Amino acid sequence: MSKVIMVTGGSRSGKSVIAEQKAKEYGKRSVLYIATAIPVDDDMKERIRIHQARRDSQWGTYEGYRDLGEVVCNTEKSTILLDCVTVMITNILFEDEERDFDKISGEEIESLESDVMRELSNLIKAIRDEDKNLIIVTNEVGMSVVPSYRLGRIFSDISGKANQFVASLSDEVYMSVSGIPMRLK
Repeated sequence: MSKVIMVTGGSRSGKSVIAEQKAKEYGKRSVLYIATAIPVDDDMKERIRIHQARRDSQWGTYEGYRDLGEVVCNTEKSTILLDCVTVMITNILFEDEERDFDKISGEEIESLESDVMRELSNLIKAIRDEDKNLIIVTNEVGMSVVPSYRLGRIFSDISGKANQFVASLSDEVYMSVSGIPMRLK
């Protein structure tokens, strides 16, 4: 029986380590790690290197953030670890390099949000249909001040809605606080 587990928390709170422990527990070595990060600068390259070094060498890796439902259907691995939703959202927001977030219309924002929700919905549907496990990492961005700039508010709003959506479809939800998993659901 498939299981969807969401691990959320603040930046550098230990989410990925907790998710990796869950992946080992459920998938042993039959894990596909979906890495959504794009190495855009030296800092991101270093974060990616640290994550790669920590992974079990028997795990498969898929680097991307689109059509993840298809990725799930095309792998023999029994457990999928997606790290992370908020990076996926950032990638989707910046796919169009010409997009001006100061002038973006409400309809365009709704379209971006729908795009994110469709990706997540297709992923979780594939997990359920294929009877696999999903451990999904996401940042909790709504526990701080509302960003003063429009792009920050758009990102925060879409991330919050995406997190609510994933949590509603998850069997278990954990919040990492200083590396300690707190079970919420």
